[in-house]
Amino acid sequence: MKQRYAVIGAGWAGCAAAMELARAGHAVTVYEAARVLGGRARRVERESTVLDNGQHILLGAYTETLRLIKLAGQDPSELILTLPLQMRYPADSGGMDFIAPRLPAPLHLAWALLRAKGLERADKLALMRFSTAMRWMGWQLYNDCTVSELLQRFDQTDTLSRLMWHPLCLAALNTPPERASARVFINVLRDSLGASRRRASDMLIPQANLSALLPEAAARYVERLGGEVRTGAKIAALHALSDGRWRLDDADVFDGVIVATSSVQAASLLQGVHDARLDDVINRMQAFTPEAISTCYLQYEASVRLDLPFYALVDAPERQHWGQFVFDRGQLDAKQAGLLAVVISASGPAAEQGHGPLAQAIAAQLAQVLQRPELAQPVWTQLITEKRATFACTPDLLRPGNDSGVPGLLLAGDYTSNEDRTQDYPATIEAAVRSGVAAARMVNTGKASK
Repeated sequence: MKQRYAVIGAGWAGCAAAMELARAGHAVTVYEAARVLGGRARRVERESTVLDNGQHILLGAYTETLRLIKLAGQDPSELILTLPLQMRYPADSGGMDFIAPRLPAPLHLAWALLRAKGLERADKLALMRFSTAMRWMGWQLYNDCTVSELLQRFDQTDTLSRLMWHPLCLAALNTPPERASARVFINVLRDSLGASRRRASDMLIPQANLSALLPEAAARYVERLGGEVRTGAKIAALHALSDGRWRLDDADVFDGVIVATSSVQAASLLQGVHDARLDDVINRMQAFTPEAISTCYLQYEASVRLDLPFYALVDAPERQHWGQFVFDRGQLDAKQAGLLAVVISASGPAAEQGHGPLAQAIAAQLAQVLQRPELAQPVWTQLITEKRATFACTPDLLRPGNDSGVPGLLLAGDYTSNEDRTQDYPATIEAAVRSGVAAARMVNTGKASK
């Protein structure tokens, strides 16, 4: 039966939920407090240049994200640069060179490992041992532990941990290995390295800005189906009505609401409902520890270009080497020639250095490891830090599900837990999209609390 639904928040979770509700024939109104769609993965404008509030890599395993991009009328091949799985460091920087050929899985990984440079025989055997063990275990870890403990359990070498597992863990979970959930890390590896399709391990780099990639197209899709997307519309309060419907602030009334804001904003909204059934959900949200992500943009002359679209970097804070990946934005968009983006995950300690000193340190790091002195002097720099980019993805973390327990009130966001908790993802774009889709499907199938 067609119902009237409100979606609060037009990040990736909210956009996914709104699309699925509209597709099912419901009347949807989306409320977004900001003027730009996308939440914590959106476009921003700095120095008269359109940037993203963080440089992202998607994976071929992000099936729901890719499905919705297509559903919204977008062509992923025109908006995303697809590269084979790789972990490539600048030459002579103490890293390695690992790139998977376009062979069927898992042959592509075996060949990449055989040809990898910068890894000794012991490192390669350790990686083979780990991969074989994970496949034997069905990529399941029922007793959670930290990623560091997992690597020690399977005798991973220091070199492999430093050059492969450490950067992958930071990039995927935005949590250092010594604090990160091994179970969630394995879930990501299962869907990428362990997938039966080689393309699942591909690395996808957005060429369009993040708002254009899906959120703005999602808004157009919802509006074509009769829905409405309101920007600059902050919702301060939810009111449960006696007839089972919901009123937002003091005006609009809906049959149901999907709260798709950050966990902090969601907890604040739920507290105002004053329903004891929400206490456990709120407590779980308030127990999250935020983790920051910083992206430092450095503009050089348009002639500056890297040999590859992106490199991994060996981060060494003790030497003021904070950067973990560097992207050549000019190879993604010709209008951004000479613009490099350097990513720092779990960036709390780095951000404490301050914009000027951190940008200077990153420029010096690039100049040294890429052996290009001119990179020490960018024309301008812009540091963007999302202080609450994700939550710390720690072992056995209790996360709320989509169903709040109160009829007509659902949650969507990268912080929610899958119904099968052994399948939980870290706080990524794909996790947000999956959560939004799951919340909408609960409405469509009648599985939400009544």
